[in-house]
Amino acid sequence: MSARALAGFALGLGLGVASGVSRRTPASGTVLVTGGSRGLGLLLAREYRRRGARVAICARDAAELERAKDALDGAGPPILAVPCDVTERAQIGELVAMVHQHFGAIDTLVNNAGWIQVGPAEHMEDADYERAMRVHFWGPLWAAEAVLPEMRRRRHGRIVNIASLAGLVPVPHMLPYTASKSALVGWSEGLRAELAKHGIRVTTVCPALLRTGSPRNAEFKGRHRAEYTWFSVADSLPGLSMDAERAARRIVRGAEQGRARVVAPLVVHVPVIAHAVVPGLAHGVLSALDRLLPRAGGAGAASHKGHDSTTRWSPSWLTVLNERAARRYNEVAPSP
Repeated sequence: MSARALAGFALGLGLGVASGVSRRTPASGTVLVTGGSRGLGLLLAREYRRRGARVAICARDAAELERAKDALDGAGPPILAVPCDVTERAQIGELVAMVHQHFGAIDTLVNNAGWIQVGPAEHMEDADYERAMRVHFWGPLWAAEAVLPEMRRRRHGRIVNIASLAGLVPVPHMLPYTASKSALVGWSEGLRAELAKHGIRVTTVCPALLRTGSPRNAEFKGRHRAEYTWFSVADSLPGLSMDAERAARRIVRGAEQGRARVVAPLVVHVPVIAHAVVPGLAHGVLSALDRLLPRAGGAGAASHKGHDSTTRWSPSWLTVLNERAARRYNEVAPSP
């Protein structure tokens, strides 16, 4: 490497470190949250609105979306709720145009829409990987492409991509999810490097388990009842999972600060660093974990929703926090 190239690399590295956290920008203006009808998306929409932003949310389920709008409406600007399937590029274009017409230019895009599927690799099919990629990679890519021309013109904007710990450390029995979130992390962090010169900050969010009540709406394969049990219990226990409202505050604050990456909870840094520094040891631990999970069989490649896979252990006192979160964060329709 020549001296000039080496100097350029050093300068770029220094600027990259310096830009890890940019000047704080309040969460004002217009914010679009995909997958904003329930769980973390609903909480992010609420937090942005609490900080004074005009908020638009989208989701596929119109009834669920209307309940979310009712829950968010109150003092301040009205919520814009638009039915949209982020796996359809045309619908994303129509969504962005509607938000622009209603509120004006989008200042912050939060790519939060997600889909969770749990089961052994033997039962995962090509369609499962394709769907995960459309939700977690192509959807965010298409949404970003829809808002970026205006952001570049204004030299201002934030893009927040909700990835996962699974995008940094592989998670057994969640391979389509892991593969798609890994793609999202790589694209998101590369996009940040290329958009910095335009005044646009991209934040990649990698949370671990959050108590949102989402397991009941996830899909499970193989011995689906056993898969649902371990996943829902782990997603509910303090120490293994994090309060979702606290996570939402941390995410919005990190985006305001222009952080490159937000990891929640902070203890997640331990497996991430271990996987990077001693991958052999980390993979040994993951292999041991895989042996503890349900073996292949049962329903095979057929998918079952979590709420159709209950056992005597879930719901139970072990999952009470998640059941409570499911009711609070619109993961379950209220009883008549």
